[in-house]
Amino acid sequence: MTTIYRGMDKATLDAAYNNTLHVGQAKRDAWVADWTSRSAALRASRPHQRNLAYGPSPREVVDFVPCGKPGAPTLAFIHGGYWQWNDKESWLFLAEGPLARGFNFVNVEYTLAPGKKMDGIVDEIGRATSWILDNLAGLGGDPAKLHVAGHSAGGHLTAIAMENPRVAGGLAISGLFDLEPIRLSYLNDKIGMDVAAAKRNSPMSRLPKRAGRLWVTVGGGELTELQRQSVEYFAAWRAAGLAGEFVPAPVHDHFSIMEELAKPAGFLVRALEVQAAGAPPPAF
Repeated sequence: MTTIYRGMDKATLDAAYNNTLHVGQAKRDAWVADWTSRSAALRASRPHQRNLAYGPSPREVVDFVPCGKPGAPTLAFIHGGYWQWNDKESWLFLAEGPLARGFNFVNVEYTLAPGKKMDGIVDEIGRATSWILDNLAGLGGDPAKLHVAGHSAGGHLTAIAMENPRVAGGLAISGLFDLEPIRLSYLNDKIGMDVAAAKRNSPMSRLPKRAGRLWVTVGGGELTELQRQSVEYFAAWRAAGLAGEFVPAPVHDHFSIMEELAKPAGFLVRALEVQAAGAPPPAF
């Protein structure tokens, strides 16, 4: 056995980052089908602005769903899919919780690999964050009250968005903050990172000097590597003198955790609400 990362060989490392294998294909497919249906229903029932361009390429777009309160806080959500799968359309269901709590909702899209490499994806999220901040007042929100959340690869991109000091707060859900194991795994086949690209795009290697309040969460039923990444990144964030909280979700796996943001009474949407108020996170 040839070990390539933390005592793991290639097959073991691949399994250590395979969320579908860990949760089960049938269970994952059931979640996705439900989320897609709920997203379509919300899209049909709520007034919103769709595909607002923040950059020149076709997937540099966002959707904006207003909560109906002038000057309300806003949650911008960045979907996951290991930077190479999924799109914003099936994640609109997440607006259910934030809208019920008085938040506008921005659904962020970005170019997938291999259409762009990691450098390009990270650059897009930087542009998207700046565009939202610059245009939020015109959309009816308050640019001083922008919060960013993302799941899995979107958790990585949330950490990138937090580099903009104008972002008030963030919620990184089941994120990936050190890209070296990604580079060494099957996931890099389309992304194509070399050692330098993995390092320069790893939030662990580019902690900001100042930032809003970041909360990091991960499910207790998730892959050990994803739990480790969240724990170690939060420790590095706090060691850098940045404000934040670690808010674990012990009963959840990689997919079920998203219901805590989608449901109006969910733990993560309540955490978002108290983050916006400057209060400590609720107990899970």
